[in-house]
Amino acid sequence: MSGSQDDQFKQSLKELILEETGKDELSPEQIADDEALFGPDTSLELDSLDGLQVSVALKQQFGVELNDSKRLRRVMANINTLADFLRPD
Repeated sequence: MSGSQDDQFKQSLKELILEETGKDELSPEQIADDEALFGPDTSLELDSLDGLQVSVALKQQFGVELNDSKRLRRVMANINTLADFLRPD
């Protein structure tokens, strides 16, 4: 099953992002699976520093390295793209 088809997995990714970025005012349910994660017009309003924090957590938890900021933004375009990157099958 691909990551974007696993609602529980996507929920855990949302929780990880909220925890790592300190966005305590939001709940995982407020983040749509296909909503953009980066930018001032998004509910999360992630920036490059937030992306770095999340990438460190992803490396620790999943063993993936996302050192290139362009690649990170592609992978983390939304929850579905992140979930499919981490669980492509």
